[in-house]
Amino acid sequence: MQKVLITGNGQLANELLNARLSDVEVLHCPRATLDITSSENCKRIIEQLQPDWIINAAAYTAVDKAESDKDSAFLVNETGVRNLAQAALSVGARLIHVSTDFVFDGNACTPYKDDHPTSPVGVYGASKLAGEGAALAVLREAIIVRTSWVYSMHGNNFVKTMLKLMETKEQLGVIVEQVGSPTWAAGLARVLWLALEKDIAGGIYHWSDAGVCSWYDFAVAIQNIGFESGLLDKKVPVKPIPTSAYPTPAARPNYSVMDKSKIEDALGIEGAHWQAQLEQMLNQLKTEN
Repeated sequence: MQKVLITGNGQLANELLNARLSDVEVLHCPRATLDITSSENCKRIIEQLQPDWIINAAAYTAVDKAESDKDSAFLVNETGVRNLAQAALSVGARLIHVSTDFVFDGNACTPYKDDHPTSPVGVYGASKLAGEGAALAVLREAIIVRTSWVYSMHGNNFVKTMLKLMETKEQLGVIVEQVGSPTWAAGLARVLWLALEKDIAGGIYHWSDAGVCSWYDFAVAIQNIGFESGLLDKKVPVKPIPTSAYPTPAARPNYSVMDKSKIEDALGIEGAHWQAQLEQMLNQLKTEN
């Protein structure tokens, strides 16, 4: 039975635990147990546990805060990944590391392939890109999976924020100029487990749910499905606004749709549409509530 170590304690780590394979031993090491920013701690814990695989779901994800907290972002997203990769190398483990669409500048108009030139527009994206490089420099067979617009029932995310605002506000304005693909963390978790199970080749892959939308489109769908499922008892006007109407410390790519054909071919799968995934997640949330 293979041992799989999962880092992090956010929404993806929770979904990885929920979707765990029956024929592996899962070792969950959240931040309190495994400090990936400490090379000594990383080496000691991983040599003690002797995993066959490490799935890194730990990350600094505060996109706006990163602009004024660059050192912390790079400490987790670059140094922490390098520490994990070096510890994995010492025990002969393979590494799956999760990255982001924010490594791109958003100037494309067709889906980004995995080998498209990167050019992050903010500190968060730059720190995640540095982490990709750190992983692959240590482990040539590291698997990097870039994803986008992740949400789930766990933690803080766009879907849960919209539901709260729709309950309390009379109307909402949501950015219409930024376009990408939402990703349900539960679906992403299943893809990562399948990549492990099939022992795919190292390299960079892209995964999100199928389809394309703006944040405005996403918000409208959240309200419509949330109302139909009974999560919301009313609808409020949702208005499209330009990026300039909602300034943030960090710039975002205006277009971050990614080409997923490489991982779909490697795994023999085809991604579900983001609206179908959103409906599943909201129905789960309704059941939990």
